[in-house]
Amino acid sequence: MLARWSTLVSRTLTTARTFEEITILIAWAASIAASLILLPNAQGAIGGGLAVLMIAIAVVDARRFIIPDELTAAALVLGFLHAAIQASDLVMEALASAALRGAVLAFAFLSLRVLFRRIRGREGIGLGDVKLAGVAGVWLDWSMAPVAIEIAALAALAAYAMRLLSKRRSVRSTSRMPFGLFFAPAIWIGWLLQSTVF
Repeated sequence: MLARWSTLVSRTLTTARTFEEITILIAWAASIAASLILLPNAQGAIGGGLAVLMIAIAVVDARRFIIPDELTAAALVLGFLHAAIQASDLVMEALASAALRGAVLAFAFLSLRVLFRRIRGREGIGLGDVKLAGVAGVWLDWSMAPVAIEIAALAALAAYAMRLLSKRRSVRSTSRMPFGLFFAPAIWIGWLLQSTVF
């Protein structure tokens, strides 16, 4: 399977035209390879699929400030498949637990969205981020979901600070940052940590 992925990636790299395209393809190849090398089984293959979807979400959100529902739905379906494979003897319980985590995390983000709008009078979190939180809940255990959110938040803050420093601008309350750009890869990183370290 790894040989098939590397052949596909090398063919795609030869047709990539820009530095951005090459960077995206390298990120895809590296994350798929990491998933399959660290977990050389069906779980690793599904994790490779998660990596592809999360990078696609990050790229689209960075370019258009939107998280496509199709990619979110695919990640949810893959997450439920992952839950079922992980607990082959208790499939219904694993699916129910994944659904509960997803619903709780999505509700938490939705609550934050509503609260921010009431306090500030404008949107602070998009609905795509709320749905992506649901994906994180399906894929990640209770203890790993906050870690992924923290990774994403710290990465977003660091990127924002670097952008301000490089352009010598001051902090503005109206500045926008595509959170999915950071949250989507953090979900895959959280899954990888959860599956291999914790």
